[in-house]
Amino acid sequence: MKPELEKKKSRREFLIASSAITSGLVFATLLKPFKSIADSQTTDTSLSTSNLRDVKNPSKKADEKWYGFGFDIDKCIGCGSCASACKTENNVPTEPFFFRTWVEQYTEKNDGTLNVQSPNGGIDEQKQSVPDKDIFKSYFVPKTCNHCYKSPCVQVCPVGATFVSPDGVVLVDEKYCIACGYCVQACPYGCRFIHPVKEVADKCTLCYHRLQQGLSPACVDVCPTGARIHGDLHDKKSDLVKFIKEHNCHVLKPHLNTGSKLFYNSLSSEVR
Repeated sequence: MKPELEKKKSRREFLIASSAITSGLVFATLLKPFKSIADSQTTDTSLSTSNLRDVKNPSKKADEKWYGFGFDIDKCIGCGSCASACKTENNVPTEPFFFRTWVEQYTEKNDGTLNVQSPNGGIDEQKQSVPDKDIFKSYFVPKTCNHCYKSPCVQVCPVGATFVSPDGVVLVDEKYCIACGYCVQACPYGCRFIHPVKEVADKCTLCYHRLQQGLSPACVDVCPTGARIHGDLHDKKSDLVKFIKEHNCHVLKPHLNTGSKLFYNSLSSEVR
């Protein structure tokens, strides 16, 4: 084993052991944020021009970037190009169990039941499995990290490996991550996994390495219909702010009060 790997392994074992010794304190800490989240109920889920200010970070200056993301469900055709491009750009494992972004197909049936499928994260062709005569409505829903302003994953990380960047992107410092899995369990959107090779928590970074070069995330670049929108929530002229102003946007699971910065147009109440 290489010296640097032995060093990382020893550090990881030490931190895990320390975490086990102080488990009482850790779990007491974990329960507190979840209780506050559960006690916070949001009834108005829409994000219109009048309340766009609610998705901004009040501690940031107006000229400082604060990134967010948007999906226009009306435009998504379920091609899976986004999920495929993400794996290539970010070296995500090719197995059909690991995704930083994926696409789900929702089919609401005439009898009121719901069918949800996402073969290989939407990369594989999504063939409709419900007969046409039984379909009330069918649509595609892209999903990825919500880059929450009040991220549960950040709150539960025992070593500070998960953090929010100064411009609002939730990231993982692989040098500190001990792969305890707390953040994977805490994410209410199922957007995290433990990388099978690196043995650290992994998730969407909004292609942060590209953002720093003034480029769009890879998934945005390859979307053939423009269903994916990213931008600076502090910039009134950004594509994302225009998208939110021009549509009746919603966030997933608003009652959790996570401060999600992932906004959907035409989001059905059936989507979780």
